[in-house]
Amino acid sequence: MEGSSQPVEEIFHRKEMREVIRVGIYGGSGYTGQELLRLLFAHPEAKVVVATSRRFAGMPVGEVYPALAGLTDLVYTNDLPEAVAGIADFIFLALPHGVSMEIAPVFVGAGRKVVDLSADFRIRERATYEGWYGRHTAFEMLEKAVYGLPELHREEIRGTCLVANPGCYPTSIILGLAPVLRSGWIDPDSVIADSKSGVSGAGREPVIGSLFCEVDGGFKAYKVGGHRHTPEIEQELGLLAGREMKISFTPHLLPVKRGILSTIYAKLEKNVSVEEATSLYRDFYGKEPFIRICRNGQFPNLSSVVGSNFCDIGVTVDKRTGRLIVVSAIDNLIKGASGQAIQNMNLMSDLPETTGLPLVALYP
Repeated sequence: MEGSSQPVEEIFHRKEMREVIRVGIYGGSGYTGQELLRLLFAHPEAKVVVATSRRFAGMPVGEVYPALAGLTDLVYTNDLPEAVAGIADFIFLALPHGVSMEIAPVFVGAGRKVVDLSADFRIRERATYEGWYGRHTAFEMLEKAVYGLPELHREEIRGTCLVANPGCYPTSIILGLAPVLRSGWIDPDSVIADSKSGVSGAGREPVIGSLFCEVDGGFKAYKVGGHRHTPEIEQELGLLAGREMKISFTPHLLPVKRGILSTIYAKLEKNVSVEEATSLYRDFYGKEPFIRICRNGQFPNLSSVVGSNFCDIGVTVDKRTGRLIVVSAIDNLIKGASGQAIQNMNLMSDLPETTGLPLVALYP
């Protein structure tokens, strides 16, 4: 596919004419890497100067992802971290779990700011991480890492050089429960999270369970009682509750490309109305730029968030059972991954938090 003689980013943004953040994406050919590229090409204060990929080294980004053709003349490289640190100010690590821990210390040691999209720096306890993911070789870096959920850790994110970008399921569940856990309205031992994700959450690697014929027309639970996001969710919910927590979390695979919808149940510790619960959520999130609270009687739909960085939340009270029911929806590749990573970059770079992030979903 032929593009214009001049890349679109130069035509419309003229980024080369002024000071911008020089961005490197280490591991830029998976779905989260591609989403970073798509969003950053439209970011007015950032310019991607390097994207690495062992598989596609030497190939133009626009050939690997035709949707990006004509937007850039960037070519994937297989550069070592030291080389990338020499040309980029800010680094996104879009690497598999267990790989980022080998790479991140190089960039931090070179004085670069890093957002890691893997789980390598999310878990605070070594034994917990190694019980779910395997051996950790750079655990001392956790002293520098901040869990990158801006709605809860905004000021810490502003001051750090290393952000552990949250997982997609954890983002939907933690944001859904934060107001009632911090207020003490629910029994922390009663939480059940039932979550459904689009197929892109499984990544771009060819896996039988993600093939079209396996997914289309189906709907199934997977990793029941043992998903690796569980300790991350419990860690952050425990901090909100002020005590250790264990939850029941079951993920499901939806026959759609993108989006996560989580339905969360918890036993109420006090007698409250739907109106009071909704008011609590509105007050807690205030003017958060990417949180939208549904009005009473309405609940989120994936179609209202896919393609955006929003998290939509609806809440109700089941008087018959005494339970609170929370429904949250996000785009797993944006608020659940790359969009949130850019939101963190904006905070770490003293930019307005919404810079370069889509504010309207792809509807219909």
